[in-house]
This record gives sequence, structure tokens and C-alpha cells, in this order.
Amino acid sequence: MPLPGEAFEMMPQPGEARELQPSAEDSFLDLLVETLEGLDRSVRGRLLRQFFRTIAQIDLPETQSKEYWERILRRRRELSDHLGKTVSVKAVIVDVLASANFSRIPILVEYEEFKKLQINAATDALTGLYNRRFFDESCEKELNRAKRYGQHLAIAILDLQGLKKVNDRHGHLHGDQVLQLAATTLRKTLRASDFAFRIGGDEFALLLPQTEPEPAITLCRRLRTRYEAEVRPLKLDTLVTLDFGVAVHPQDGDQKSQLMEVADKRLYASRGTPLEALTLRLMPVESHATPEVLSPQASRAPGAPQRPEHRKWERVSFLGTQARAILTDVRRLSAKVIDLSFGGVALLVEDGEDIPDQFNAVLQVPILPPVQVMLKRAYTRRSEDGGSRIGCSFVS
Repeated sequence: MPLPGEAFEMMPQPGEARELQPSAEDSFLDLLVETLEGLDRSVRGRLLRQFFRTIAQIDLPETQSKEYWERILRRRRELSDHLGKTVSVKAVIVDVLASANFSRIPILVEYEEFKKLQINAATDALTGLYNRRFFDESCEKELNRAKRYGQHLAIAILDLQGLKKVNDRHGHLHGDQVLQLAATTLRKTLRASDFAFRIGGDEFALLLPQTEPEPAITLCRRLRTRYEAEVRPLKLDTLVTLDFGVAVHPQDGDQKSQLMEVADKRLYASRGTPLEALTLRLMPVESHATPEVLSPQASRAPGAPQRPEHRKWERVSFLGTQARAILTDVRRLSAKVIDLSFGGVALLVEDGEDIPDQFNAVLQVPILPPVQVMLKRAYTRRSEDGGSRIGCSFVS
């Protein structure tokens, strides 16, 4: 039963040299077949249910939608083998639905409409982030990729603290607003290679490919700081913040369940902790100790007992990365970034004698977009592997 106004595809008549070109609708449906092959079965069922609802105005359960799609593909193979040419998907859809007594004539959708259906199947309606189902699928894929190439993969679980109090005191419209602000903060802060998901009522998850522990935690700290700034103009009478826990492959496990368990435990341990007390170094799950750092005086005194002291700012190491600083005041000299903290940065240059006490620089590090800063030199000393290490503090 052909669609109104269109000829059913037929074999070429003897002596007819011209071949019929596929229509835009046929090309779209061919693309649909290829796309569905690459989707997870659960996502495929949800998408097919919406597809049949749109094109034929019939509402089938997800399981039955997948069964009808398999029947369409099977029928297409049978007809193509019998006729000796590829039969269009459109013709087979009409054939199968008509034989199943679905008498409504399908209205084939445009490609952009199909893409909307595909996006809806994988996203959370309120925040626009990917949903839990897509998180489970993506996590397995990214973990397999990390294992294959020997790379790190960080998983962060974030909990929106204070949402219930906002709902109780201000209503669910305000609650939806703080959830949407959280999603906006995630989108604005993450790299293009990162993924953000809403996996529960007040829970979010991040997949951070090729990310080691300290950069992952630094990113989460930045997310928390920016989110609190976004929420502040709402003038809520309750604290609303993002607590987080991070687990990294391969240090914390090589299975999704292991990494999720570690991240959940670290999230639980961090709840209610002030931002400045959250360590950049991943402690064992059972430990709640504050990291201790050797003082420079103790480390330089031969034979002296090395007494630990607390740094005001914890440092993120960038050894082994491409992190650089362009010193715009010094012949645009390029310096290697050794480590970075909220208070300052340590640079490695060949010769530190020409570096002024205060200078401008552009930092280019993996966890940040390029940022221009003014630095004040705090110390200069020879590095063990040659060159000069320059410790700098940020100038407001």
C-alpha cells in the first residue's frame, strides 16, 4: 500500500536505463536503521516507541516496538532477496503495519524531528542533562575505552544539599530553579570532552575522561564555588551547595560498580565539609584525616626531624602534562607549570635571574581555559632536574 501521491518502488522495466533515485524520506529511514543499530537496547525501545507514535499514531510498549522494528527489518531482507534489489524501508513499514491491522496511514517525520526524539530518549526533561539510563551506558563505554588505551577515567557523584529544605520552605518552583542552576553551572564549567548527567532527584554524575585524581577534585571544587555564587542572588534562607565524591580508574577499581561505591563513600564523607577543608589529595575511603605537607625548612635541614605543617592552599601537580605559562612581560617567555593552587603557582624556567618581582602571565593548564593573571615572585631556587623553580603568588 503506497503512500498517497507516491509510486511504489518497482523493478526497472526492460529497456529502461534510468534508475530511481532515493527520496529524502528514504535516505532518512536508511539513516534511522544505521543509527538504531548503534544504540543500547533500552534506549532503542524508548526511541522506537516514540517513532511509531509519531509516524503511525499508534502507542506500543517499548518491548512491542522493538519486536515490530525487528519484523520490519526481517521483512525488508525477505523482499530484497526475492526482488533482487534493496526495498525501501518506507514501503516495508507500510507493509508490516498494514498486515498488523494498523490502518492509519503513516506520516513520515523529518530528520530534525527524529533527532529530537533521540535526544528526548537520553535526556532529563527538567535540566536538559543526560539521564541515568544514558549514564549507565556511557560509563561502561568510557571505562572500556580507558582500559583499552591505559588512560584515567574519573567519575564524580554530586549531591545537591539543601534541595528538600528549599522545596519545603519556598515551594517546588524554587526547587526546580536550583536544580536548573546546578545543570547550567555544570555545562558552563566542564570541558568539551566531559559528560554531565542527572541520575536522581538531587544527584548528578560526571564522567571525566583522561582525568587524574587531583584535577578531578579541583574541577569539583570549582563547580561547588561557582554554583554557590549562582544560587546566592536567590536569597534563600537555607544553605544550598554541591557535595561531591570522586573515584578514578585505575586507582580505585576497574569496574563501574567499584568506582560508584568508592565515589559514594567519599561523597558521604564530604557532606557538610567546608570547601576550604576539602583536600585535593584523594585519601583512602576509610580515612578522614587531613593531608599533611612537609615544611620547606624541615625538608632542607639535614638530619632534622621533618615536622608536618598545614598549607593554607593545597597544590595540584601538573608534572607530566603540557601545562604552560606565557610570561607576557618577559619576551613572551614560556615557562612550565609545576603545580597550581588557589593561592599561587610554581613555574620552571631555564634561568630565573631575568624574571621580575612582579609580572603578567597567561596560564594554559588542562583544567582551565587560558587565563591572564598577575604574579608576584615569592622565591627562586634551583630545581633538582636543572633550571629554576619560581614560586609565585597571585596578585589581586
